[in-house]
Parts: sequence; C-alpha cells; structure tokens
Amino acid sequence: MEYASDVAAAIESSVESLAAVLERARLAQAPVIPPAQLRVLTIVAENRHTNMSRLAEALDVVPSSASRLCDRLEATGLLRRVVDPRDRREVRLLLTPASRRLLADLREHRRAALTEVLERMPVSARQDLVRALRAFEAAAADSAAATAGDDLRSA
Repeated sequence: MEYASDVAAAIESSVESLAAVLERARLAQAPVIPPAQLRVLTIVAENRHTNMSRLAEALDVVPSSASRLCDRLEATGLLRRVVDPRDRREVRLLLTPASRRLLADLREHRRAALTEVLERMPVSARQDLVRALRAFEAAAADSAAATAGDDLRSA
C-alpha cells in the first residue's frame, strides 16, 4: 500500500470490523443498554464532575435531550442526580454500583471478543498491529496538539 489513501481505506474497513466485534459484545450483555445511554454512562465514568450542561456538550445535543437520556438511566437505576454541594443550582451526575458493574462487565465482554479475534492472528501480526496502533495514536495526538495550537493563535 503505497498511498496514504489506500491505507485510509484499509483502516476504515478494519474499524468497521472492529466496531462490529464490539457491538456483538454489547448485544451479548444483559441487560442490553442502548448506545446513547451507554455513551452517557461512559462520559460520566470518565469525568466525576459531569453535570447536565457538560453532558449535553459532550454528546453534542441540547440539554433537554441529555436530560431525557438521564431520566431513562435514572429510572433503571444506572444513574443518580445529586445537587452539587458547591453550587446548589447545579446537578451532578453519578454512576450507581449497578452501572459500574455493567461497564466493567461490558469491558470484559469486549476484551474477550477482541481476544477471540486476535488469537486467530499470527503473533507477529499482533505485534505489528500494536506497533502500528501506537504510531497512529502518537500521530493523532500530534495532530490534535497542532490543531489546538492553531485554535489558540486564532482566538
């Protein structure tokens, strides 16, 4: 593959395969959580100080849509809303023990599904894949840093 566009097409195809493996793992889990709700749980898990406006921004939706997603998660016992002790006008979003277990189980299902696929690859191919993914991650980080620098210069 001489051209970067050919590599990009191969990556796109591989990412679709990867997404399919991860989706099968999500669907194999009980209970099955819709992708949008799972995204909410993931965002809250990654940031302890998530409130409704930060969640809406992260999801790129209006606050009322984020609130409806939280309503559903709260009704199923996967999310709690609590008043922020520092600012009583704000409501913080917290994971429940059930949602923490659900996310841990999902992570295990995903890793098992990925392991199953990776075990079908030769060891040398797996090592090459890890090296390539690390190089890609570094290049993406460099690109993000450069873009952030451009944003700061234009502000």
